Amino acid sequence: MKKIFLCGFVLLLACPSMFPQGKPTDEMEIELQEIVNLEHETVRALQLNNATFFKRIYSDDFIATTATGQAIDKQTLVNNIQAASVKYETFVASDIRVRFYQETAVVNALWSSRGFSKGRHFSKQSRILHVYINGQHGWRAVATQETALPGLGE
Repeated sequence: MKKIFLCGFVLLLACPSMFPQGKPTDEMEIELQEIVNLEHETVRALQLNNATFFKRIYSDDFIATTATGQAIDKQTLVNNIQAASVKYETFVASDIRVRFYQETAVVNALWSSRGFSKGRHFSKQSRILHVYINGQHGWRAVATQETALPGLGE
């Protein structure tokens, strides 16, 4: 009987699928909140045209695919943010869904914004896909894909 209990206990400890990615629930909840916070900070930084956030959180080899299909790197993104003439009235991230795969987080969110660009009012929504890697300096965004949703326009 002791052998069966011991074997069962060892098997339980050796089976990482019992815990998500082998991490206790509290740690996963903390990481989830970190990622959700990063999503909210991202839209806030865009609303304020604050490129400093992106310099700090986005990896040097970051790549993005914009809503128009253009592939841009981190420096181009930072330059675009610094030169932006967009004035946002509101910019909100909602419907944030996070999936963890070891030290990788994949995020899907809905971005909704209103404001003025080149003197014209706009309202738009996009689906955003972010990929984060947890490394030596914490979570860093490595890739983004934006898909503009139809219907709001100017």
